[in-house]
Formats: sequence, C-alpha cells, structure tokens
Amino acid sequence: MHAFDVLGDPVRRRILELLADGEQPSGAVTDVIRAEFGISQPAVSQHLRVLRDNGFATVRPDGARRLYSVDDTALREADEWLSRFRRFWKPHLDALATEVARGKRQRRLAARDDDRSDG
Repeated sequence: MHAFDVLGDPVRRRILELLADGEQPSGAVTDVIRAEFGISQPAVSQHLRVLRDNGFATVRPDGARRLYSVDDTALREADEWLSRFRRFWKPHLDALATEVARGKRQRRLAARDDDRSDG
C-alpha cells in the first residue's frame, strides 16, 4: 500500500496525530477513535495494523497492554516524495512568514506609540 493510500484515511490520520503526542496504549487510542468516529474496536485494531504493516507505527508489549508509537520510516518516504513539490509552496510560505512578521512589528510599534501617548 502506498503511503498516501494509508494517510488518505481520516481514521488513520487521527491515530497518527494521537501517536505523535507520544506512545499510547491501544486501549486509549481505541477509546478516542471509537468516540470520534463511531467505529468498533475491531475496526480500530485493523487501522492500527495497517499503520504498523506499512511502516507508520510500531507496537511493543507492556504486560497485558500493547503500546503504539509513531514509526517515521514511511513518513520519511512520503516526505522524500513530497520534496519535489516543495518549490511550489515554499515561496508562498516564506511570503506568509514575512507578512506575519510585518504584522507583529506593526502591532508592537502601535502598542509602543499608545504607551507614549498615555504617559
């Protein structure tokens, strides 16, 4: 399965978001996913297996629990594939960063001018 086929599923993307915060027991992941998506525990287990089998997650036993975490192998492969397209959005992101900095500077100068006029 291609990385973007795996990531194309909103349940699997959400599971990865949860795992990005740190290692999680399968029960905790299942509880969140069941509440948010209304799917069964076996369905959540199947999504976890797809992530594991395709290099997005790892699992380790901890007594009776199974702890899942992000495996960055497939994410790095997806990042490499995306690298050829970065040239299309990088200038836009750089321009956005410039505008954000300009806005912060203008607010800071306006606040300083307000402070001077109050004094």
